[in-house]
Amino acid sequence: MQFIQNNLLIIGLILVSGAMLLWPTIDRMFFGRKQVDAQEAVLKMNHEDAVVLDVREDKEVALGRIPHAKHIPLGQLKNRLSELEKFKTKPVIVACRSGHRSSGACGILTQGGFADVYNLAGGMVAWEQANLPVEK
Repeated sequence: MQFIQNNLLIIGLILVSGAMLLWPTIDRMFFGRKQVDAQEAVLKMNHEDAVVLDVREDKEVALGRIPHAKHIPLGQLKNRLSELEKFKTKPVIVACRSGHRSSGACGILTQGGFADVYNLAGGMVAWEQANLPVEK
């Protein structure tokens, strides 16, 4: 017990980092959200005419985005869903910097009636690591 009291901060950090590592699995299991990696996203874009939605903030998008991606910051998504209405029948791949914000956006889209929604696993970090094109 004394060890736990003396190392509360370290134990907290371990629990938080463990939860972050498990979040993609928890997200899929409990919320039914699908994920694609960068290569799968490219295949969906090329073969299924998937639409990419970037939910990062304006400053982040200015540094580069997936070519032809639609941009709606996460904080504005609920109020701007009507802009995406014409894409309800297409697969939608949602991207952010690392894949966490986009997971929440997937939930908003699903609640809004979008049936085929995917979270880009690893977000723009994974996209750039895969050496895929970025437009500015």
